[in-house]
Amino acid sequence: MAADIVGISSMATRQILAERSSAYRQKTRRSVAIESVGGVDAARRIRAGEKFDIVVLADDAMKKLEENGFLKPGSRAGFADSAIAVAVRSGARRPDLSDEAATKAAVLSARSIGYSTGPSGTHVLKLLEKWDADQSKSVRIIQAPPGVPVGTLVARGDAELGFQQLSEFLDVPGIDIIGALPQEIQSLTRFSCGVGALATNEAGARDFISYLTSAEADASIRRHGMEPTHTRS
Repeated sequence: MAADIVGISSMATRQILAERSSAYRQKTRRSVAIESVGGVDAARRIRAGEKFDIVVLADDAMKKLEENGFLKPGSRAGFADSAIAVAVRSGARRPDLSDEAATKAAVLSARSIGYSTGPSGTHVLKLLEKWDADQSKSVRIIQAPPGVPVGTLVARGDAELGFQQLSEFLDVPGIDIIGALPQEIQSLTRFSCGVGALATNEAGARDFISYLTSAEADASIRRHGMEPTHTRS
């Protein structure tokens, strides 16, 4: 049986969306099916004309989709902010990340660095360039393929240090999460939801978005490593 509301999202919010979709069905008896893929792939499919009632991606990508007419005007709403964290292979030495200088030293002494194709990866690349790590012959920089968690690279030893949103690390086996980047070099990614321009169930999508952005979803958002957007100024 087809779901009442269908959507697409990036991988970072898949656990939150799965949990809230289940709770929403129990509350309303309306089913929600959201496919989670790499954010780049999700945006490509939307632009190619696939029909989705709801779209959930990083806010920068959502703004572009809205500007280009791929979302219902005014439907975009932020619901979760995600910080960048660092992970190592289980049992490996945990480097000092207390401030920018310590983090830079840890990066420059690492054999390999893993980062994502998403917004956290863009920020990490800027840091690596700032520290000249991208010019270092001793540090190998590896980008995880779209939809593949950086933690997977860390767990199998391909990357000594992995950088990605905390939510992406939480359920990856074989890694230890060191913690978030220090505040002075941290970058939050806001995730937003919106109604697809070709939605066949616009009313249902808007109702689920209202549910996802309400305080009722706060515990789920925090449980999966993010912070509810409405709690920030």
